[in-house]
Amino acid sequence: MFGFWLMFLIPAWAVLVPRRLARQHVAAAWWAVGIVFALIIGLRHEVGGDWASYARHFSLAASMTFGEAMNRGDPGHYVINRLVAGLGGDIYTVNLIYAIVLMAGTVVFCRRQPNPWLALLAAVPYMLIVVGMGYTRQSVALGFALLGLVALGDGRIRSFVIWIALGALFHKSAVLLLPIAALASSRNRMLTGALVLAATGLMYYLLLDDSAEALWTNYVEADMQSSGGAIRVAMNALPAGLLLLFRRRLVPDPQERKLWLWIAVFALLCLPLVGISSTAVDRVALYLIPLQLYVFARLPRLTRTTQARTPLVLGIVGFYAAVQYVWLNFATHAQYWVPYQLMPLT
Repeated sequence: MFGFWLMFLIPAWAVLVPRRLARQHVAAAWWAVGIVFALIIGLRHEVGGDWASYARHFSLAASMTFGEAMNRGDPGHYVINRLVAGLGGDIYTVNLIYAIVLMAGTVVFCRRQPNPWLALLAAVPYMLIVVGMGYTRQSVALGFALLGLVALGDGRIRSFVIWIALGALFHKSAVLLLPIAALASSRNRMLTGALVLAATGLMYYLLLDDSAEALWTNYVEADMQSSGGAIRVAMNALPAGLLLLFRRRLVPDPQERKLWLWIAVFALLCLPLVGISSTAVDRVALYLIPLQLYVFARLPRLTRTTQARTPLVLGIVGFYAAVQYVWLNFATHAQYWVPYQLMPLT
């Protein structure tokens, strides 16, 4: 489990033993950590519950033409696999590309938070280890979604739509984030709503139209249940509740607050829906994980003194350490992650 705990201990050390770096060294430190994490995630060997499925995807894509790859569901995924296979790469190359996208989004998003290392620490146990190493296509979509949320926080609606569109090429479910832009916008709401509606309709037609019925049948009518789905939904609901309670102190900017309040509302709505189909809600809730990073990086704002801030930060570190320990040792599917293995060197 060394690889997993190394990923946790790096941000934990940065949180608990803070050191002031020169401005020119901060970016270098962050991208160095991002590269290390991308290597750990991307060069894993037979780690993750869907490892065999993605190995089959790679073999299948290698025998396709680019036209056939583009006509598959989640075309970005198959095109990347086909391109890598054509260049003589392998499944590890694909995983590394996906890990780079996920970590690029994670680093950019975390660095925008008031306590960036605390945000990264909150990302490790589930978003990076479980999603990054298991839900491979959705991890790419999530990486693009993180870049989109940063753009949306800056009021760049078109950039948000583009990032989400890129994510949807790898996993269709990313389109579910698009309505947030219309709900969170306070300027040119009619124009924003029209843009988002048009983009959503176009992406539905291109990516979801042929598979919408199958998705509903497989996830809802078949009553698929995701082991631990309710716990993961609850993990998003906790920061959602904290944000609603302390919204003005946690997020002073009204426009930014409106965006994240809507995300918090969606996270809370997942609680009653998880009983209908925990798998479907669990997949949707993956895109709400950034709420954990956002809120817990801001919780120290609730305290006024260093003496009060220290136990709060220790509590957050301890909470996520417990989450990681419990998941790796007791989760139903942890056997597919443990032990951590690097790719063969020969």
